Amino acid sequence: QVRLAESGGGLVQAGGSLSLSCTASPPRTTSNNAMGWFRQAPGNEREFVAAIRWRGGNTKYADSVKGRFTISRDNAKNTVSLQMNSLKPEDTAVYSCAVARGPIETMYLNDYQYWGQGTQVTVSS
Repeated sequence: QVRLAESGGGLVQAGGSLSLSCTASPPRTTSNNAMGWFRQAPGNEREFVAAIRWRGGNTKYADSVKGRFTISRDNAKNTVSLQMNSLKPEDTAVYSCAVARGPIETMYLNDYQYWGQGTQVTVSS
């Protein structure tokens, strides 16, 4: 069983930045899988934010965050990160990381098999 733990959420003013991190355990359990970030705001469905291939750096982003967010991973450390810049109030949500069933980055919820509990990101106007 893969466990995911997110960190780095918090409160920030609009225009500010936050960096989220997600660590998977046990070690080396996600090295061959794509990983992604999703978010869910109150009253909304969970939505795709970003994903990254198991290696090689290929990424995919939601249009709403393209150019502002950057996903990266370190397979040696079993971590995936999300750098969020130029944050907007509409970015407020619980952000969760997830491990895909396969190696290719994907935006579809059903392609992911393991999920973290999430970390709250709040952007004030």
